[in-house]
Amino acid sequence: MEGQGATADPQLQHFIEIESQKQRFQQLVHQMTEVCWEKCMDKPGPKLDSRTEACFVNCVERFIDTSQFILNRLEQTQRSRGGFSESMSD
Repeated sequence: MEGQGATADPQLQHFIEIESQKQRFQQLVHQMTEVCWEKCMDKPGPKLDSRTEACFVNCVERFIDTSQFILNRLEQTQRSRGGFSESMSD
């Protein structure tokens, strides 16, 4: 085992990648909830009125649209630069 050096177990790398994705997703959900709650919730009650519900739906949809736009833009930027890791080493 000592002879493997810096080579990591592919299953472990995959597990870490999946767990990192889960963590990022949870952070996005938390951030979205916080933003939309502050924007839409005037006075908490036993149920949402139609205006508040519509505000939440719109807020969540805009949050998702914005997040997707940013991700697409970052991917385009990385492709035009030949990849993030390569641009970091310049």
